[in-house]
Amino acid sequence: PFHFSNKRYWKKTPHVITDKVILITQNKRKKQKRMKLELSIHASKLKNVAGLGKGTSDPFAVITEVATASNGAKPKVIGKTEVIKNSLSPHWVKTFPVEYELGTPKKIAISIFDEVRKGNNKAMGSCVFDIGEILGARGNVKAKQCKGGTVFAHVRKSQGTGMLRLKMYGVKLKNVEGFMKKSDPFYELSRRADSAGGLTWDNIYRSKPQKNNLNPVWEEAVVELSTLCDGDQDKPILVSVYDFESNGKHVPMGQFETTVNGLVSAASANTMITLKRKGKETGKIGVRNAQVNGVEDVTAQLANAKVSSSPPVAAAALVSAPVVAAATVPATFNPAAFVPAPPPPQRPTFIDYVSGGCELNVAVAIDYTGSNGDPRKPGTLHYMHRDGQLNDYEKAIHSIVHILSKYDSDCNFPVWGFGAKYGGIVRHLFQCGPTPEMHGVQGVIDAYRQTFQTGLIMSGPTVFTEVIQTAAAKAASSQEQARQQGKQAYTILLILTDGAVSDVNATAACLNQVSDAPLSVVIVGVGNADFSSMRFLDDNSHAGGKRDIAQFVQFNQHSTNSASLSSETLQEIPDQLVACFQSKGIQPLPPVSRHDNEIMVEPEEEEIDLNIDFGSGGADEEIVVSGGQFGRSMKW
Repeated sequence: PFHFSNKRYWKKTPHVITDKVILITQNKRKKQKRMKLELSIHASKLKNVAGLGKGTSDPFAVITEVATASNGAKPKVIGKTEVIKNSLSPHWVKTFPVEYELGTPKKIAISIFDEVRKGNNKAMGSCVFDIGEILGARGNVKAKQCKGGTVFAHVRKSQGTGMLRLKMYGVKLKNVEGFMKKSDPFYELSRRADSAGGLTWDNIYRSKPQKNNLNPVWEEAVVELSTLCDGDQDKPILVSVYDFESNGKHVPMGQFETTVNGLVSAASANTMITLKRKGKETGKIGVRNAQVNGVEDVTAQLANAKVSSSPPVAAAALVSAPVVAAATVPATFNPAAFVPAPPPPQRPTFIDYVSGGCELNVAVAIDYTGSNGDPRKPGTLHYMHRDGQLNDYEKAIHSIVHILSKYDSDCNFPVWGFGAKYGGIVRHLFQCGPTPEMHGVQGVIDAYRQTFQTGLIMSGPTVFTEVIQTAAAKAASSQEQARQQGKQAYTILLILTDGAVSDVNATAACLNQVSDAPLSVVIVGVGNADFSSMRFLDDNSHAGGKRDIAQFVQFNQHSTNSASLSSETLQEIPDQLVACFQSKGIQPLPPVSRHDNEIMVEPEEEEIDLNIDFGSGGADEEIVVSGGQFGRSMKW
C-alpha cells in the first residue's frame, strides 16, 4: 500500500493514478441523469388587444427554449397551448415536457398572442423564465408581469411512461342550455394532486365541444400517462363534462371519478358510466376505446398482476349499455376481475424533496494560502482586475453560488477562509466579511475581496478538515431546526482551493466521518497545480460503505464556459441529497401549493422580440430569435 504523502511514489508512477482517475470520471459522467419536468402556465388580467367593438381576446401561448449566453444552442419552439376564447385570465391545460440538469441554465420564453382567424395574430406580451428558478421557488411556481397582466409558470416532476388513447361518447345528457336550445358538451380530464394544502384536481386535458348535441361522440384523445396519473394506472382521475359558452363561463353538466384501468375495463366490458351532478344522474358516458401504449416494463407489471373477486375501482356505477353491441370475450376471462397489483413505491427524487420545500443551504470556503501568489501582482490567482473582470475564484463563486441560490429562500451564505496567518498563527478556519453570513452572490464576492484588507498573511499548509467539520455541524443543526418546524434542510459546502490538500488521508477520513450529516462537499481546484490527490478524495472518500459526499472539479477544464462548470460541479448533489435522507428514513414532504395572490410577481422585462414564424412545420420546427441571447452579462 502507498501513502499520498510519499512524493517518491508520485514521481515514479503518476500515470497509474491518472488513468484510473480518467476512467472513473468518465463512468461518473455516464451515470448523470437529467430531471424530467412538466411545465404548465396560466395568466391573469392580460391586456385586451382584440380592438374596439371586437369583444375579448382569444389568447394562446407559444413556449420557446431560448439560447443563453453560455450554451449557445439554437432557440427551439417547445409547443403551443390551446386557444382560450374570450378570456383575459386564461388557464391553459396543455403541459410541456422539459428536461433540466442542476447547474445547466435553461430559459424558456412565453409569448402570448390573440388568435385572429382572418388576419395576423396580435401579440399580447412575452416574458422569460429560468427553469431552475421555477423549480427552486416555493411551490415550484414563478410569476412575472406582462403588459399589465401576470404570467404564472409552474413545473412538476414528470414520471411514468406510455400514452392513453381514449374515445368517449355521451348518451342522453341532460340539457342545461335552456328552452329551444341544446348544450354544446365537452369534457375535461383532471389529475389528482396531493399537496400540502390537501387534495386538489388539476385540469390536464380539454376536448373540443360538440355543438347542439346531447349524444356527443368526442374525437379521440391522446394523453401522456405521466401527465394524467404519474404513470400509475390506478391513480384517481376526474372526468368532468361542461356545456361550452363563448364567454368562457362554461356550465357543469356532471362528472365522475375513475382510473385509467377503470376506463380500460369499461371499454373492454362494454359498460356505461353514470354521469352525476349534485348527486343526481345527468346522463351516461360510454368508452368506445381506451388503450394504453408505450408503458415500460410491461413484463414486470404482468408479473405483479393478481386476480380479485371484487370489481376494480372504476368510474362510478356501471350499467348495461343498450346502444353498443357487447364485445366478444372468452369465457375464461373476466375483465372486471382483473386488477393489477399496485406497483412498488418509487424511490423519491431530488424534485420530490425540493417540491416539498427542502432548502439548500450553501457555505463557501476560500483558500488564502501563499501558493496562490501575491494578489497585488497580475497573473496570480487572487489578482483583482481593475477593469471589472472576474478572477477564477470569483468566476467559480458566481457560477456555482448563483445556481444554488435559487434553492435558498433567504440567500444568506457563510463565507470562510483557510490557510492564512492572523497574529502569527495559521488559521484553518476564519470568517470572511463583516458578518457571519453574506447576502447573495455579490455579498460572497465582497466578503472574499474584503478579507485581503484585514491584515492577513497568506501562508499554509492547505488544510480544510476544520472547514468540513464546521460545515457538517452546521448542516446537522440546520436540519434539526428545520425538522422541528416541519421542514427539511440540506447543506452544500463549496471549497475553492489552488492546490492539493496537505494530508489527503486525514481529509478522506474526515469526509468519511461526517458522511452521515446532511451535507455535500464540492471542491473546485483553481490554477494549474497537480490535483491528483483531490480526485482521490472524490473517488475514495466513502470507504467502508459510507455515503459519497464529495465532488471535485478542476476549474481550468471549464474556464471558458460557466454553464459547463456549474453543471459538472453540481451533477452529483441531487443523488447525494436523496441518498442522505433515504438512509435516515426521511421521506419528501407533500408538495407546497400556493395561491396566485401568495406569489411575488416579478417586474416586467424589456420587450422580447422572438419573431416567431411557425411556417409549414408548426410548433415543432426551430425558430430564429432576433432578440439576441438571454443570460446575465459578466466578464467571464
